[in-house]
Amino acid sequence: MTDYVLGTGDEEIARLGVQHRVWRARAIDAWRRAGIAAGQTVVDVGCGPGYASLDLAELVGSSGRVIAIDRSQRFLAALDAAAKNRGLTHITTIEADLDAVTLPDGADLIWCRWVAAFVSDPKLLLAKIHGALKPGGAFVSHEYFDYGQWRLAPDTSELDEFVRAVIATWRDSGGEPNVGVEIPQWCAGLGFAVRETRPIMDVLSPRDAAWQWPRAFVESGLHRLTELGHFTPARADEIWRAFLAREAAPGTLMVTPAVLETVAVKDGHLLSAGC
Repeated sequence: MTDYVLGTGDEEIARLGVQHRVWRARAIDAWRRAGIAAGQTVVDVGCGPGYASLDLAELVGSSGRVIAIDRSQRFLAALDAAAKNRGLTHITTIEADLDAVTLPDGADLIWCRWVAAFVSDPKLLLAKIHGALKPGGAFVSHEYFDYGQWRLAPDTSELDEFVRAVIATWRDSGGEPNVGVEIPQWCAGLGFAVRETRPIMDVLSPRDAAWQWPRAFVESGLHRLTELGHFTPARADEIWRAFLAREAAPGTLMVTPAVLETVAVKDGHLLSAGC
């Protein structure tokens, strides 16, 4: 699995919290359509600091189990601390590289968001997910399928330059930002019944709370890309100042990167009538 683009420090944990709050309602809606219920075993693959794991634990209740897998001990420690603070004793954390992980068997639902885009063999990971699910178990995925769609309107060349740099760095490290378009076909080939595919994108104004998610990524991403030598400090500062100027301008809009939501069921069975 490729290195975390933005690292695993406190700043990134906070940024991921903003990101999860923006995406939380959509994730929970997808899990419910996939049939999540109390008492189930759910695996959060590539859980990061575990914001989704905590929500999943609430949904399956104390009679259920959440297994959260990530290769970052730092992220898992943050999750363990948050679970302890909430009194959630049914979350198990596993430190493992997803390129080599053996997933635990017997899951009712497996969830991953922006994970296949970073592993070296995403189709192999999907095969492992299929093998780990119970018959009738569900897989829910959110992955980008058109990352280059991300732009400001009116167009801002500095953000376009930033997005191109992110995509290039992503691919140079062995990942594929647009992997989402492949997920349904791979799922079908592995024996899943693909129940739903939904494109997700937003057109935001700076007044929208969701604006803070891509904004935080630009700010953190510029720092990280400068550390990696992709931008000089001066150029990164120019890009950030151009972004802030556009953000302050009346009528500015942002088109977010396009995400594909996939809900698939092992062996073609449904977890519940509501799926």
